[in-house]
Amino acid sequence: MSNYRSDSQLPAPCIINAGIITNKIDIGRLLADLGRVRYIYIQDGLLASQGEGDVMEIFTNPQQATLIANHSLYLNLHSFDYLELKQSSEQETYFDLTLDSTCLRLIPLSTPLQERVTRNLNAGSLEAMMDQVISAKWDAEIDDDGSCPF
Repeated sequence: MSNYRSDSQLPAPCIINAGIITNKIDIGRLLADLGRVRYIYIQDGLLASQGEGDVMEIFTNPQQATLIANHSLYLNLHSFDYLELKQSSEQETYFDLTLDSTCLRLIPLSTPLQERVTRNLNAGSLEAMMDQVISAKWDAEIDDDGSCPF
C-alpha cells in the first residue's frame, strides 16, 4: 500500500481559535453550542444594532431569513458567506458571520460546558418538581378515597 496522496485529496483543515470557515456544516457545528450571546450587527462599517439574546435555532434554508427579535436569535446559515473565528485581546472567542458589507458578531456570554450544566440543572429541577406533583396527587387521592376498609 502506498502513502502517496494525490493533489485532489487535500487534508481537511484544522482551525484552532482563529480562521475563516466557509463550510455550512462546520459553521453550524461551531454555533450549535451557543446559548446566550451578545450580538453586534454592522452594515457598511456602521453599527446598525446590538443587544443580547439566546440562540434559539440554527438552520440552512435559502428561502428563510435570519431573525433577531425579542432577545431570540434564529440564524440561517444561508444568510452569510462565511464565519470568521476570532479571539479578543482577553483570549475570548467570538464569531463574525459575514455577507458582503454586513457582519453579525456573536460574542458568547457562556461556555458550552456552562450551558450543558444549566440545561442539566433545569432538567433535574423539572424532574424533581414533577415527582413532587405526582406524589402529592397520589397522597390526595389516597386521602380522598373513602373505600379503604381500615
